[in-house]
Amino acid sequence: MQDAARILQLVINGSAAGCIYGLVALGFVLIYKATEMVNFAQGDIMMLGGFAAYTFIATLGMNYWLGALLAIGATALFGYLLDVLILRRVIGQPQFQVVMLTLGLGFIFRAAAGIGWGYDSIAFVTPFTNKVVRAGGLVLGQDNLSIIAGTLVLCGVLYVFFSRTRLGIAMQASSQNQLAAYYMGIPVRSVFSMIWAISAGVAAVAGILLSPVSMIDVNMGGIGIKAFAAAVLGGFGSIPGALVGGIIVGVVEQLSGYYLPPGTQDVTSNVVLLAVLVLRPQGLFGQTIRKRV
Repeated sequence: MQDAARILQLVINGSAAGCIYGLVALGFVLIYKATEMVNFAQGDIMMLGGFAAYTFIATLGMNYWLGALLAIGATALFGYLLDVLILRRVIGQPQFQVVMLTLGLGFIFRAAAGIGWGYDSIAFVTPFTNKVVRAGGLVLGQDNLSIIAGTLVLCGVLYVFFSRTRLGIAMQASSQNQLAAYYMGIPVRSVFSMIWAISAGVAAVAGILLSPVSMIDVNMGGIGIKAFAAAVLGGFGSIPGALVGGIIVGVVEQLSGYYLPPGTQDVTSNVVLLAVLVLRPQGLFGQTIRKRV
């Protein structure tokens, strides 16, 4: 009975970590579906969102919910301007150039965060900090439960937005066929910038939800590597796949950290990524595309 409770607790904690990976992976997928660009600075944008929340909540003394909303809005605006001023100009360029650009932007973001907020780890108090829920033999941190609940709420909001609003439907049309969307009168460039804004806002949500569990520092953007593995696992063009892939990576990490030798947990996401590339390159929810020559 104790072993079952322990496994269930590991699965719940892993699901919470996986939700963070899934949210960052969701940003990868949204941008890739729209522009066919892979943004390797996505994890660093999450880091900036966490620092923005720290500024509003801890430095300026705002209410947690108000500060979180302002941080999400500020990070979304940053993502919008990032596309308008820089990234829009490399659309259509070879993928290698795009990858190098986003990697370089990640280094710049980390340096700027270090200059602005310092290189020490920092944190701010949330309504879920140091609180637990006891259910039977389980002791669950409210911070982990808040991550799972916040992810579910955000996914519901994004589903309604993309399926029920004119702007969301226009974004889907633009990502599927840019030329046809343009001829239908959709401002494709502006829509793409909005997708970058949504992607950055989602990353900020991940950074804010992660803050009670892991302190904020300039290197927390390294989560982007695990999120990339989650996106590949789910199928790089699949939005549900990104979330499912993230949860799988998070749960496997927790279980391997408990049952396997020390140090194994840190490489789990890489092992999962390699296994998927070998066994099912298109991912769990991806489609195999064959081109005729």
